[in-house]
Amino acid sequence: MINILIIEDEIPAQINLKKLIDRCCPNSNIVMTLSSVRQSVKWLEENPEGADVIFMDVELSDGICFEIFDRATITQHVIITTAYDNYAIDAFRTGSIDYLLKPIVEDDLKRAWGRCMERLESRTSPDIERLMNMVSRANNTPDKEYKKRFTVRTGEKIIIIPVEEIAYCYSKDKSTYAVNRNGKQRLLDYSLDTVQEMLDPKIFFRISRSYIVSINSIENISKYLGTRLKLQIAPHTDDEVVVSRSRTSDFLDWLDNN
Repeated sequence: MINILIIEDEIPAQINLKKLIDRCCPNSNIVMTLSSVRQSVKWLEENPEGADVIFMDVELSDGICFEIFDRATITQHVIITTAYDNYAIDAFRTGSIDYLLKPIVEDDLKRAWGRCMERLESRTSPDIERLMNMVSRANNTPDKEYKKRFTVRTGEKIIIIPVEEIAYCYSKDKSTYAVNRNGKQRLLDYSLDTVQEMLDPKIFFRISRSYIVSINSIENISKYLGTRLKLQIAPHTDDEVVVSRSRTSDFLDWLDNN
């Protein structure tokens, strides 16, 4: 039985990957699913032989996956998942590490899994040191550009919403809204998942399936039903703005680091 560790911070992506693994990766067993660099480093330190293969997303809730390579000893075979076909792809190839572009499809997963099994059988280890040298050089490229403004059509008018004025975004009835500091609400043409990818994670955090909040909008934080947290945000809303249980630890780390 091949034990698998999944490192992925998006719940829908976790669910989709688990379904694909179940269909495409015979004799496999998912032992743990983690969502952050911090959690992953801790788990790997405590379970050095707990997994044979790691599926690892590049962008996690508290950083990028390459930080895990820096802070923990990786002896497992790694399959990187990423939505970005960019500089890192060459690094993955150089380090003998497989990668999958999102959205992941069955045929790509089967090929990556087959190569991974060949390496396991031949006892070929990934060249982590070479990978990290490649990534280190590539990291000198400019940082990812995040959205600076949204445009919204209202009748015949086009309204510009600067991102720095957004207090929070939320979804309701399959629609996504942005609320600015003055309390004005605008309907966006994107899903909340897409909006999350557009916003700088140092400023905005996805606290639940329904809310993304700016760090500047948080007025108070209180305990709520055990380990969960309840936020008071400005402008005020009649909704209960609660950090989901699975995101509480990452949310606290985000507050500490920004």
